[in-house]
Amino acid sequence: MGGYKTVLAGVLAIAGPVSAEQVDILALGDSLTQGYGLLEQDGFVPQLRNWLAEQGHDVRVVNGGVSGDTTAGGLARVEWSLTPEIDAMIVTLGGNDLLRGGAPEEARRNIEGILKVAQARDLEVLLIGMEAPGNFGPDYKTAFDALYPELAAQYGTVFMESFFAGFGLENPSPSDVAHLMQADGIHPNPEGVAMIVDAVGPKVEELLGRLSD
Repeated sequence: MGGYKTVLAGVLAIAGPVSAEQVDILALGDSLTQGYGLLEQDGFVPQLRNWLAEQGHDVRVVNGGVSGDTTAGGLARVEWSLTPEIDAMIVTLGGNDLLRGGAPEEARRNIEGILKVAQARDLEVLLIGMEAPGNFGPDYKTAFDALYPELAAQYGTVFMESFFAGFGLENPSPSDVAHLMQADGIHPNPEGVAMIVDAVGPKVEELLGRLSD
């Protein structure tokens, strides 16, 4: 029996370490997450899955994007969206609140509610912010833009300032990013999604690093 164990140990040593188990991440969001207007493989979640696989990560990203969803909608469904196998969560909500001129304090309450659910389940979160346009006025923009970094600091999440940070432009005009957007000027095209994923990917790797600590 001892000889068998010795041989087995040698085989395992040659084979190398056992691969880490798959990580399951819920991407909770709206149409930007869902992949509105795109072929399935061109959407944010499939492109992010592929990016992570190319970096050697075994990650299943669950598409929890619902077109038209607001922060209130995300809060309403986060409990049942977090199925038992989920290890972490990406939260990208607020764009539809902006389109409807929703109050920043309401968006703050809703996103904080989502983060409290994650905290209660001991789940790590990547919170991705949204930036308000200037047409609502400076006070509105200041209040809305600030809620994301403030909540990220309060709840200790991984944080990314903007879903569109991958475009590499600060306060871009529609003409600056027209080549990266669909005809509606709201949703990215496949090339735009690829740039977004290139920026989000390292933040997801930071999220994964927390799971292995």
